[in-house]
Amino acid sequence: MKGRIEASADVAATAAVGSGTLIWHLAQVREDAVIGTDCIIGRGAYIGPGVRIGDSCKIQNHALVYEPAVLANGVFVGPAVVFTNDVYPRAVNPDGSLKTAQDWDPVGVEVEEGASIGARAVCIAPVRIGSWATVAAGAVVTRDVPAYAVVAGVPARQVGWVGPAGHPLTAGPGPDEWSCPVTGAVFEVAADGVLAPSSSREQEQTSYRD
Repeated sequence: MKGRIEASADVAATAAVGSGTLIWHLAQVREDAVIGTDCIIGRGAYIGPGVRIGDSCKIQNHALVYEPAVLANGVFVGPAVVFTNDVYPRAVNPDGSLKTAQDWDPVGVEVEEGASIGARAVCIAPVRIGSWATVAAGAVVTRDVPAYAVVAGVPARQVGWVGPAGHPLTAGPGPDEWSCPVTGAVFEVAADGVLAPSSSREQEQTSYRD
């Protein structure tokens, strides 16, 4: 399936759009942006110059993904999410002259595989959102989010763990272990506080699609 770009969308000639990707009404994709295969770019979304988006991502309506953001495969970005790129924002220099691209260095948000960013969340660059993490709607992310973590609030703080199926993990069956109520997969917390699939027990291979 070839990509589909609505007539009202503004896609730069130097942007690369993968096969199967859909770009909807009034979206803007800037110069040298790279969008992978089978993505959905929603109505009114903005993808900045040089932004890199992996395969099978969903960028919902009116999300603002400013350069130099990098999104891995399978990332969900909810409606009206903002990825910032200026640590010290000012419209003018101290002498009153209008700032140009040469007067500041953009920094980006990095989102790892499978992570989800809820509607109207704001991610303040530079931050990294770990794989399969979930950022709650309306959260303001000011520091890195660990893999599989759920964060919420202003500023965002961790409130739990989540699995690839998107459901919160429940404690057990063993100490420092968490399990997915949908797939049965078991995860364990390492000494450094990082969650990962359990290496000490055989994982059930049941898919939540079954």
